[in-house]
Amino acid sequence: MIIDEKVIMQPPPSYGASSAGLPPFPSTTSRLPHTLTSLPPHLLLHIVYATFPQTPLPDQATIERQRKTLYWLSVALRLVDRTLYVTCMHVLRSTHIPAYDALIRAPYSSDPFPLLAPPSDPVLPPPSPYSSQMPTPTASPLNTLQRETAVLDRFIALKVREDVWADDSELHLERDEAYKDLFDLAQPRARLEDLLRIYGIRDGVISAGPSLPPASASPCCSSGSKTTNTGKPRTATANPQLTDSTSSSPRISSASHSKTPSPGPNTSTSFLSSLFSRSKISSPSISPSPSPKPAPRPRITPVPFHTLSVSFSPRQVGLVLHPARRTIVSTPRTRDERLEVAVMRLVKELRAWLEEGG
Repeated sequence: MIIDEKVIMQPPPSYGASSAGLPPFPSTTSRLPHTLTSLPPHLLLHIVYATFPQTPLPDQATIERQRKTLYWLSVALRLVDRTLYVTCMHVLRSTHIPAYDALIRAPYSSDPFPLLAPPSDPVLPPPSPYSSQMPTPTASPLNTLQRETAVLDRFIALKVREDVWADDSELHLERDEAYKDLFDLAQPRARLEDLLRIYGIRDGVISAGPSLPPASASPCCSSGSKTTNTGKPRTATANPQLTDSTSSSPRISSASHSKTPSPGPNTSTSFLSSLFSRSKISSPSISPSPSPKPAPRPRITPVPFHTLSVSFSPRQVGLVLHPARRTIVSTPRTRDERLEVAVMRLVKELRAWLEEGG
């Protein structure tokens, strides 16, 4: 058998010579392990909903098992991390919002849905009436500007516990005073603070962020002294009728003095006309005096919302400034008065307090 050496292929190179030029083999240890909270939010929400039982047990009905699942979400699962907290609170709030709305008192309104603050402004939680120090700013997305959301969360924590205890024992009696404290005092006070933020920001006396530069004036104060494109304030203009009459009188008088009667048959007519024109000039028409311009309002610095709280009672509402805990504004109210009416009076009194120097 004849073998042509030119046709035979060369053997492959040795492993030691080629290992230096090859890229490293991808290692699985450098990758982060997948966890439950790394899933997309919609998949995680489906998993949480799948924890609710759909069939009854011999000793428990389906509704009782679902109430225990809600209690487990409230006291256990939502405390694992931030992602599970957001998912569990979505389920708990959407489940209990009809029961919460049914307990709102007749003259009061409600809006407990969370309102996230812009990322640039750190949000402060509402000041506690039992703490001596103001809370520090935090940029957590779990904090919300809507203070009634905290009342809804307290209602959920109370409701899931009372439901489970009522299912476990027939001797358990619900404490009505707990719900009474929430909806007679906490809910209208929190709603009043939310309305104060809305109306105060619209009127320019409250800022949503922690602070606001003094140079920026409120919308109502900026109308007092309007500026042109050059940045200088406009000057008040005089009455056009008075300006025209005063500016035209020298022209008419000089023309009448320069005009001499020409000799001829119309000398008496020209003399009488010039006499009448002089008498008209000597007694100018009385023009109405210009109306006085209203004095511009002083510039005010809006108060940060996180430094304000509301003292609420059936007969009076007040505005408390923290950390001094000083009541700066108070106004009376009736028992059946809507919260929006009381808030408008508070904003008006707050503007007057700021214009006086605060």
